[in-house]
Amino acid sequence: MIEKIKGLMKKYEEMIAYLIVGGLTTIVSWVAMYLASWLLFGNPLHPTPFQNAVMSTANWVAGVIFAYFTNRRFVFKSHEPMLKEIPKFVLSRVSTFILDLAIRQLFGAMGINTYITTFVSAVLVFIGNYALSKLLVFRKGKK
Repeated sequence: MIEKIKGLMKKYEEMIAYLIVGGLTTIVSWVAMYLASWLLFGNPLHPTPFQNAVMSTANWVAGVIFAYFTNRRFVFKSHEPMLKEIPKFVLSRVSTFILDLAIRQLFGAMGINTYITTFVSAVLVFIGNYALSKLLVFRKGKK
């Protein structure tokens, strides 16, 4: 039984690492977002479109910085030059940032509170970030 578990962990090592790193990235991002909300706006339950944009920006910047270095080292174990990867990583994260903004604006216009909005956005952004990182940023070259 233990050998079977070890085999599964080895087989899915990258996905397990991404879940852990992604979870930590989400925490870092949310702390930055709610800290910005609290410090700048008094932490409103129904933020204005401007407040949503500022909160998403704080979320995104903190998440991108933390995620690049942790994904590079612990998930994809990349040895490519950072100057080659960073622009692709940032551009891929810009696309999911736009997704986050769209979700926040749409859900805000529908009157859905910020906690539900944040959760839905996080799930969709999490999936998008993994796909883009795997397919575009940290591709393993042919040996």
